[in-house]
This record gives sequence, C-alpha cells and structure tokens, in this order.
Amino acid sequence: MSRLESIRTAVIEGDANQTRTDVTRGLAEGISAADILNKALVSAMSEVGKRFEEGEYFVPEMLISARAMKEGLAILKPKLAAAAVEPAGKIAIGTVKGDLHDIGKNLVAMLMEGAGFKVFDLGVDVSPEKFSQAATNDIQVIAMSALLTTTMPMMQQTIQHLNKMGVRNRVHVIVGGASVTEAFAQSIGADAFAPDASTAARKALALVKKQSLFCVR
Repeated sequence: MSRLESIRTAVIEGDANQTRTDVTRGLAEGISAADILNKALVSAMSEVGKRFEEGEYFVPEMLISARAMKEGLAILKPKLAAAAVEPAGKIAIGTVKGDLHDIGKNLVAMLMEGAGFKVFDLGVDVSPEKFSQAATNDIQVIAMSALLTTTMPMMQQTIQHLNKMGVRNRVHVIVGGASVTEAFAQSIGADAFAPDASTAARKALALVKKQSLFCVR
C-alpha cells in the first residue's frame, strides 16, 4: 500500500493516530502537501460522504473520520500556506441568531474542510450583520444552520440583510438544520438546502465550481 493510500485508509477508518503518523512520514518522504491533501484527505472524506449517503456510515463514523482528517490537515496547513496552495473555496458558517446549537454546524465545518475549503467558523447566535460582514471578506459560500423552528426566520432575515448590504450577489447561501426543508430554503431565496453535512459539502463544491465556470468567459 502506498503512503497516500495508507493516509486515505486511516481517515476512512477514523484512525487519527495513524493519520498523523502517515502524513508526517509522507512529508518526510517528499510527497507534496497538496498531493496529501487532495489525493488522500479530500479523497478519503469524499468516500466517507458517499458511504454516509448510501447508509453504510452514520453520523458517529463520519464524525470520527472528520476528526482524523483534521489531525492530518493540522500538520499540512503550514506546508500548504508556504506553498501557496489555493483552497477549493472559502466558506463562512454559523448557527443563526437565537440558536446556540453547534453539533451539526461543527460537523458541516469539518466536512467542508475535508472537501478542501478554507472555513471561517462564525460560531453560534450569529446575527445577520455578522454574516453580511463575512460576505465582504472574499467569501464564496455562506452556510447557515438552525435547529429550532423559532430561529428559522433568522435565515430569511439574514438573506434580506445580505441584499440590503449589496453583498448577496457575491455569495451562495446554503441552509440546513433539523427543522429546515427544501421548500423552506426555496421560499427564503437560498441557493441550496442540505439535509446533512455530507450533502452540504458536495453542494458547496458544486456551487463554487459553477461560479468559477460562470466567471471564466
């Protein structure tokens, strides 16, 4: 088994210790940080997401794999920065104002990192103003989470504030959470709805790719 395959397998199996060991060894062997990121970590999380969507993996397995990925990514970050490796995109994520739940949001953030995004975690109880401020900082996607039905209207208020501040056209908006539905997402003008973390990462990649194709003329 090659070193990249070993890293990929360790992440899929959620073995954080093996992931750290193999990433460190891979760098020492001369494998580039970019190759480890894209051919091992991102590839592994793509497979984890696929297994989740097919019902082979569940949230605990996905969370363990995501944590293993983060261990490897922590070692790579200085190397990636030094090599000026561009992320797949930049995402700001947060739980909307009035809602303090963060488990789902944290999992989405980890899978976004696993998909190659640079993630700006705004935390919980995030106001429309804070989301709008993030949109001015070269962010391509804003991901909003709401667990409580009483806080879901804040998603619409945030989108309205993005429009008010003239930054809505700069970003794609993805919404999700236990009570959020596809119909609700469409009714408030979101670009995408994600029922789970794996879908959120996949849809974010599709939106950024679509944006890139649109901008190249």
